[in-house]
Amino acid sequence: MMDINYELYKVFYHVANTLSFSEASKQLFISQSAVSQSIKVLEKKLNQPLFIRSTKRVQLTPEGEILLKHIEPAMNLIRQGENQLLEANSLNGGQLRIGASDTICRYYLIPFLKEFHKKYPNVHIKVSNQTSIACAKLLDSGQVDFSITNYPNSGLSSSQSVRIIHEFYDVFVANDEYAALKDRVVSLKELQTYPILMLDRKSTTSEFLHSMFQRHQLDLVPEIELSSNDLLIDLARIGLGIAFVPNYCIPDTDKDLFTVRLGEQLPSRQMVVAHNENIPMSQAAKQFIEML
Repeated sequence: MMDINYELYKVFYHVANTLSFSEASKQLFISQSAVSQSIKVLEKKLNQPLFIRSTKRVQLTPEGEILLKHIEPAMNLIRQGENQLLEANSLNGGQLRIGASDTICRYYLIPFLKEFHKKYPNVHIKVSNQTSIACAKLLDSGQVDFSITNYPNSGLSSSQSVRIIHEFYDVFVANDEYAALKDRVVSLKELQTYPILMLDRKSTTSEFLHSMFQRHQLDLVPEIELSSNDLLIDLARIGLGIAFVPNYCIPDTDKDLFTVRLGEQLPSRQMVVAHNENIPMSQAAKQFIEML
């Protein structure tokens, strides 16, 4: 095992994250020359070039990218340990780091965030908004304490513990331009002939709907793919197509849209909270999950 000072890895992490020696020096409160010298020492010890330097920018070498994949989780673990010690189990400080999609944040998490902040105002809350698949991967790198995602989720690994907190159904919704579909049962095959609005391929919802069509030997070719359920609903309201969204996004009082009745029964999906079993959980994270 190489005898390499932790400080060298710390300097490498900041340079790799900012791709700037001057910015790293500001974050570390040391001189730019000290940053440059630390990187040279690390490269010499590892016998590998870690950065490509030019007058305009700094880039990671392939070897540098490999090292960052291992250093980043370690740095996040150290930071998490420091935060837990600062908390001292009192919930009078520290940080709560949550991964969740925009849709889950808006339609599910907001009342819980409000309640938690009211109880523990000194805990800093950081929410990373990404797709459910990307949120699952945030756990692997230690960037969040837990993620709240839709399930099934191909991004979740076997090391991540999953707990169901909500069950929901996905629905097709349209405005009165598609009134011919009202009050009757529509098959997926017929629905296939209409413009479908749905989330893009990087989402669990897209994975789910494509698998449903494939199960019935049908090809799904959406008219529009977006990264926001709210935008899909807005487009359905102006008649651009039939949107596929979780039912908890559509309030019962909505008069502009109606739900298309499907001939095939789509299975329910779950909303889950997932955390890495190999990483100790902070008091703040435990308390928030209990609230869910």
